[in-house]
Amino acid sequence: MMSGKGHSATGSDRFEYLQTLVTEFQDTDSDEAKEQVLANLANFAYDPRNLEDLRTLQVTELFLDMLTEENENFVEFGIGGLCNLSMDRECRDQILQSEAIPLVTGCLSSRREETVLSAITTLMNLTTAASRSQTTDTAVLQCMLRFSISQSPRLRNLASVFLQDCCTEEQVARAEAQMQGHHPTALGIPLPKD
Repeated sequence: MMSGKGHSATGSDRFEYLQTLVTEFQDTDSDEAKEQVLANLANFAYDPRNLEDLRTLQVTELFLDMLTEENENFVEFGIGGLCNLSMDRECRDQILQSEAIPLVTGCLSSRREETVLSAITTLMNLTTAASRSQTTDTAVLQCMLRFSISQSPRLRNLASVFLQDCCTEEQVARAEAQMQGHHPTALGIPLPKD
């Protein structure tokens, strides 16, 4: 199994290695092997030198497909990979063209904190003038407001950054007003496990 080996390749060797990982993911029936490949691909997505190869190999679509899986590890590695890819403008645009925002916002309801953190960061990276109405819609804002009072410092802080950096004061005030009468707790959202 290729995914278990440490590998520092350059140029065409890197492409061949990434292609081997994608093929391994497609050919194996083992969930454990798929998880390992997804984790490796998500890590490779962090390195800008790999982005063109990952786009060519349609890894963005592979990560997007994982967001609807029942296996929580698949979802976590899929959103983690998208989070890494979404930092790049071309990858971000590719993700937006795939109409992925509803899939990403769906990850906000995960009980896994890492999945939720990656989803918030991905939404931040996907926020553009054209996509802002989707990435900061009322449901997302209310979710972020609830997360901003979470017991988890990481979740609380990242949600607060999202509200400050991606939203207008008017949007936040409107979402807060719509939540009036509801107790300002994170109840109603399955909070992530540590």
